[in-house]
Amino acid sequence: MADPTTTPAATADTAAGPKTMDAGKWANKRVYLRLVIYTAGIHAFAGFIMLLFELGSRNK
Repeated sequence: MADPTTTPAATADTAAGPKTMDAGKWANKRVYLRLVIYTAGIHAFAGFIMLLFELGSRNK
C-alpha cells in the first residue's frame, strides 16, 4: 500500500486554473437572480391573496 500523502493528485488543474472557477462565479449570479425572482413572485402571490381576502370581506 502506498502512503496517501506521497501519491500525486488524481486530477490536475489546467493552465487556466480550476475548471469550476468561472462556473462558480456564474452559478452564484444565477442563484442571486433566482432568489430575487422567487422573492418578488412570492410577494406578488401574497399580495394577490391579501387582495382576495380584502375583496371577500367587503361583500359581507
